[in-house]
Amino acid sequence: MAAISVPPVEVLLSKRVQEMVLHGEEPLGPYICRRGEDVDEKEDIKDTSPIPIIDLNRLSSSTTSDKEREEELEKLRSALSTWGCFQGIGHGISASLLDKIQQVSREFFKQPMEEKNKYAKSVVEFEGYGADPVPEQGQSLDWSDRLFLQVFPEDRRKYNFWPQLPISFREVLEHYTEKMKMVAEITSKAMARSLKLEENCFLEQFGKQAQLHARFNYYSPCQRPDLVLGLKPHADGSGYTIILQDEVGLQVLKDGKWYTIPKDPTALLVLMADQMEIMSNGIFKSPVHRVLSNSERGRISIAMFYTPEVGKEIGPEDSLVNEDRPKMYKTVKDYADTHMEFYRRGERSIHTAQI
Repeated sequence: MAAISVPPVEVLLSKRVQEMVLHGEEPLGPYICRRGEDVDEKEDIKDTSPIPIIDLNRLSSSTTSDKEREEELEKLRSALSTWGCFQGIGHGISASLLDKIQQVSREFFKQPMEEKNKYAKSVVEFEGYGADPVPEQGQSLDWSDRLFLQVFPEDRRKYNFWPQLPISFREVLEHYTEKMKMVAEITSKAMARSLKLEENCFLEQFGKQAQLHARFNYYSPCQRPDLVLGLKPHADGSGYTIILQDEVGLQVLKDGKWYTIPKDPTALLVLMADQMEIMSNGIFKSPVHRVLSNSERGRISIAMFYTPEVGKEIGPEDSLVNEDRPKMYKTVKDYADTHMEFYRRGERSIHTAQI
């Protein structure tokens, strides 16, 4: 039998996974990142996990009793120092807006390739429609397509990458961005209070021009989900990430085992990233996570990355450094750029900030 010729990675990246699925193509070389027989029999995407649930309204409402607030803050600290994430409820975003942002995402990805390619990025760019920049040799490709947009500060938006169809896309995303800024403020203050710190200390490290990037992911179904991953294992390089998902598929690694994040249409998953681990002097954990593929149906998620402003130095909060817990991380600047260098190699970058 003749060997199947596998196109170069750059050629594969210039094609969309969605397009390959429509043409009945199976995953080729660079997409195959695991062998079917290596997949853990216990890896059941439907086996969801006891991810901690935090009521953000309890942490921010003036009507919450002191006892209730302290209990919720203790739950928050425990969640972030063990799991590195939590399912946030009571976040103040209406179910109708959550539905709308998912609906415009689905409508965008359902459009013909010709329409979506109006917002295409090159294989080396990050912002726009397509896949992540070309990984280094030997690294696998993700079985997914995405649209990546900077949404704040407003003067850094590149509207040429913002879809004009569906017509409501821009309005819905701008509204969702405003709500995300509010969630980030509530969350940052609560995290500080959970560590007995002044509530604005993390917000001050992020800066007034803290960045928000939106990543719309479409995970196409795959006939061989045992061979590919929607998103390879990694930790994020932001401060933290706020994720809305429509179906199960996202997993976090804890104590050497993968746990599936449950589906909850009204909850937001708040996931710590490397820069929050640095600011908390290692108390909060930046967990490795991945996305499984599914043979039955496609899946979308919207991830909002909250990152310190450009050029802003961040480091461990002074109050978290003492004899019992010495300073574990250096001060860093524009760490997300370092993170991307290592991400393309399939490696973590947190060690570059460790003392």
